[in-house]
Amino acid sequence: MESAALSRIGLAGLAVMGQNLALNIAEKGFPISVYNRTASKVDQTVDRARNEGSLPLTGQYTPRDFVLSLQRPRSVIILVKAGSPVDHTIAALSDHLDPGDCIIDGGNEWYENTERRMNLVADKGLLYLGMGVSGGEDGARHGPSLMPGGSHHAYSNVQDILHKIAAQVEDGPCVTYIGEGGSGNFVKMVHNGIEYGDMQLISEAYDVLKHVGGLSNSELAEIFVEWNRGELESFLIEITADIFKVKDEDGEGFLVDKILDKTGMKGTGKWTVQQAAELSIAAPTIAASLDCRYLSGLKEERESAAAVLKEAGLSDELGRVNVSGVDKKRLIDDVRQALYASKICSYAQGMNLLRAKSNEKGWNLNLGELARIWKGGCIIRAVFLDRIKKAYQRNPNLASLIVDPEFAREMVQRQAAWRRVVGLAVSAGISTPGMCASLAYFDTYRRARLPANLVQAQRDLFGAHTYERVDRPGAFHTEWTKLARNSGAGVGALN
Repeated sequence: MESAALSRIGLAGLAVMGQNLALNIAEKGFPISVYNRTASKVDQTVDRARNEGSLPLTGQYTPRDFVLSLQRPRSVIILVKAGSPVDHTIAALSDHLDPGDCIIDGGNEWYENTERRMNLVADKGLLYLGMGVSGGEDGARHGPSLMPGGSHHAYSNVQDILHKIAAQVEDGPCVTYIGEGGSGNFVKMVHNGIEYGDMQLISEAYDVLKHVGGLSNSELAEIFVEWNRGELESFLIEITADIFKVKDEDGEGFLVDKILDKTGMKGTGKWTVQQAAELSIAAPTIAASLDCRYLSGLKEERESAAAVLKEAGLSDELGRVNVSGVDKKRLIDDVRQALYASKICSYAQGMNLLRAKSNEKGWNLNLGELARIWKGGCIIRAVFLDRIKKAYQRNPNLASLIVDPEFAREMVQRQAAWRRVVGLAVSAGISTPGMCASLAYFDTYRRARLPANLVQAQRDLFGAHTYERVDRPGAFHTEWTKLARNSGAGVGALN
């Protein structure tokens, strides 16, 4: 082929995300070739490119023609389902790629799979990037947040493209080189874990406002619109306001009330919680959000449990609140403050997990820069990410967002409202596991002394695990049962 006819980059995998990202690249002036095993998807993408502005996009119908249509060094983005489809696509393309060419996996892939593939293609002289892409279908088309990790050389080859297609915020494009190995995929995984926590906390705010405050969907829409003008301004708050406005086209009332209360998931939240456990990082808000998705899936069991417990004597009044006696204005403000404080805890947990993994793998992650690239394009984009960025700029070794001076003041200012909301929900029988987990995390982290001394004493008694003392160095073991039986201490203390 004549070099003038060659495309700057290629993309394989033309589901909606792939199509939209390809069109985004073409719209920014970079000629692109596209390929999919199903020819109709190629035709569909070519038609869209023509209809959306005669964009410089060319369809290819075989792996060989696709690869040969690209400028050297070739760069190919793969957007197919995680797992074996990625391996099959790599195998089909790598037969035609040359040393120095690059494969970029843009799927939600387990980071160790990325590192395995990186080593596999390196034997052929190929470069590899695992790139997290956040923002959904709309973000892919108009500007996502991008998290590429792996070969820095490969990143340099496509840096100009990624900078143009990413979401743009006041301090630059929402993309940065994340680090070596599978760091890009790992960062995207934790981003999704934080997203799980965010969504759970918002659903709990909705539950309390609806069932304790007695607020209608129209009122909820107004509240979320107002919240989106302040400290809670974010994509998820914005779309939640929109959801409350939508009427059911197939019946009366609002559509949100007709949706079955079962939440789906694709696995990144579970991976996040598993990694937190592996690294001994407390992430209770994210874990609670995952547990709630599991419990939501037990719809029939929950309905049966409700009937059994009612028959066993559980009062119908539990879960009912005298709405007329609720100060709605105060409740709305309290819930706003509780939601904000809980979100800080969720982000703190995610950032601590990223730092722990970075230390383990030697990735040298820049947490402030990660917060910056999440400010636009992605699902968790929020105005307060700029303040998280600045917190890590002030102190790159910040132990937790909770102890950043600015966030610490805000947590202290909001804790009274936070406790009122959680207490009210508990007394009303309304589950708020995310908010409760966040508050428990805050209370545990802020206490200089915990009841862990008793737990360690128990471990020493039944397993001779030893313990440390606060008044002298060393490891100690005590024959607790023997000494207790020889002691009369505490006998009759409650008489």
